Amino acid sequence: MGRRREEKVDVEELARLESPEGGTGGKIRVKMPNKKVNEMFALADQILGGRRVSVLCADGETRMARIPGKMRRRQWVREGDLIIVWPWDFQDAKADVKHRYTKTQSIYLSRKGALPKDVDIFGMNAMTDDFDDEDGLFSNDSDTTSTKSEPPVEEAETEEEDDDDEDLDALFS
Repeated sequence: MGRRREEKVDVEELARLESPEGGTGGKIRVKMPNKKVNEMFALADQILGGRRVSVLCADGETRMARIPGKMRRRQWVREGDLIIVWPWDFQDAKADVKHRYTKTQSIYLSRKGALPKDVDIFGMNAMTDDFDDEDGLFSNDSDTTSTKSEPPVEEAETEEEDDDDEDLDALFS
């Protein structure tokens, strides 16, 4: 048997999902888990065989999920896929797979911020600013005027250093 091809992102579908046409505004255009019946997002962690898959759920627990026959024949669940699972009421360590998202839909949900941190594999939900301009290389004109007033601050630091030197001298004398 040959290797399975990796799923590609459909750029046209992603653009269609993110476009504001149709008057939907901020509405998410893909199937979402039904919180009323305890459905949740999960990541397919490991394919176990025999229609079973180990999943990492949005609540942080690892469960063994069962892929129903209807879904097994139509959609293949692979490791790393974003899925919707429905935990069993009587055994919390097991669940049923209800829906599988394509890679395009997963990216769309991540960009919309609909995924919990535990299952956000694309990391687009985090709004972190990695830009640090400590050197002042990219500062605008208003910032340069504030740098001109910095020498008095440096003088205050030198006075503190003198105090530190006096404290050190007092310790050794």
